[in-house]
Amino acid sequence: MERVVDLDEAVLEVERRRSRWEEAGLTVEPVTWRDEQRKWPQRLESDRAAVVDPDSVGVVLTGLGGELSVVLFRGGWADVDYFAGIDDVGTLPASDIDSAAAFGDQLDSYVTRTFGSFGNSAT
Repeated sequence: MERVVDLDEAVLEVERRRSRWEEAGLTVEPVTWRDEQRKWPQRLESDRAAVVDPDSVGVVLTGLGGELSVVLFRGGWADVDYFAGIDDVGTLPASDIDSAAAFGDQLDSYVTRTFGSFGNSAT
């Protein structure tokens, strides 16, 4: 898989937002990593040091009546699933992510779509 997004930098985008999300009432699960070198099915790791060749990182946020799951692949796309209510569930478009900063911007929009607005700027 082509390396478009530096996943270590992408995790920094998650961590830059973690305290704001938690202050707003969200639970932010530990980031998980998947190692491309492992045999299928690849186990998800929460310890970055246990992953030699990361091909994706994921994070799950819950609270405020919703849930958001985001898995970013180093190739520049993400799998994004959300639940914002019984009649508001689905996937969100997430392609053409060309940098960790762009991923951070997308995270802000995913969180706002799922949980409402409580401030978009990362601190």
